[in-house]
Amino acid sequence: MKIEGRVWKFGDHVDTDLIIPARYLNVSDPVELAKSCFADVRPEFVKEVRPGDIVVAGINFGCGSSREHAPWAMKAAGIAAVIAKSCARIFYRNAFNIGLPVLESDDAPDRLQDGRRISVDIIKGEIRDPNKGKVFLAKPIPEFMTKIIQSGGLVSYIRNTCDYGRRL
Repeated sequence: MKIEGRVWKFGDHVDTDLIIPARYLNVSDPVELAKSCFADVRPEFVKEVRPGDIVVAGINFGCGSSREHAPWAMKAAGIAAVIAKSCARIFYRNAFNIGLPVLESDDAPDRLQDGRRISVDIIKGEIRDPNKGKVFLAKPIPEFMTKIIQSGGLVSYIRNTCDYGRRL
């Protein structure tokens, strides 16, 4: 599974209220949520993000509330993956559950530049910056979580692989 897109760079401790401000949580439609994604920290994001783009951040990305609204908004806005030094555990699982891959890398977030195009191999955990000829490695994603991403999220995975899921 390979992704190519432009980097949207953020810092450390980006909480879910910065990803989707609480005042916009009166809807649960991901397309509507996407219209307010990063509204308070990168107002241009909604107008300029393109399908396949990649969020790159520092430590503790997605901290804060446990609502799925933050990864829903990002995915519906076109974000294809998140690369961070570390993620809040509940955000990490919520992202995978909806089919948004998250890669954790110690080196890539500091070295990737905002606005540059990069490529990511989710399965191999390779992050390539063709501008600098660099390859960064991410921590391996557990195999069962890779299967969830390949299925498009947890619900699709269960429907496609479990007898119980096929009856739903």
